Amino acid sequence: MKQLAEDVHMLSGWPKNAINVYVIGDVLIDAATRQGEKRIMKQIAGKTVTAHALTHAHPDHQGSSHAICEQLGIPLWCGQDEVPAMETPGAIVNPKAPVWLNKLQARYWTGPPHPVARALKEGDEVAGFTVLETPGHSRGHVSFWRESDRVLIIGDVLGNINFITGIPGLNTPPDLFTPDPARNRASARRLAELKPALACFGHGAPLRDPDKLAKFVAGLAAD
Repeated sequence: MKQLAEDVHMLSGWPKNAINVYVIGDVLIDAATRQGEKRIMKQIAGKTVTAHALTHAHPDHQGSSHAICEQLGIPLWCGQDEVPAMETPGAIVNPKAPVWLNKLQARYWTGPPHPVARALKEGDEVAGFTVLETPGHSRGHVSFWRESDRVLIIGDVLGNINFITGIPGLNTPPDLFTPDPARNRASARRLAELKPALACFGHGAPLRDPDKLAKFVAGLAAD
């Protein structure tokens, strides 16, 4: 586990920076796939974790959520429009993806449903961070922003890695995994305007260059 800023830690994983999990204050942010349970539990052992929040309910972010919440006896929080996906059996399905891909994710990545104790909405506070509704990649995607030192947990609105090849660099998530790409680009523009001193992605290494982020987002297709 690596400290990135005050009360912000990034867990290690393999491949490095591929599927990221964070702890902000006493809240675990995202939980990788079902295969990530042991490595997450090992790294947070000894830390005080009192809640678990999701940026969004995709298989590579909620896979271990149920198991971790059960083991630690902590509540699960997610964006208000992600609640049905998180609580309903079989609801985490990508309508754009081929059947074989959905079956593969369901077998190896997707975690079981889990009751949501708190539905997050714009302006809510989580461990000193403000909840921002940033839909597009998923209907209820949220990001977490701390204005005092300009730290942003961006989820999958953008990645600092190619989502398919794994090559480092800023990218938008593939349209195949994004129900509303135009809305996601609008969310990316909103986040870039914050000029984050530290951007923490769901996929890819953290970025401490707000100008680079702004330049990339400025080059996205206009909607």
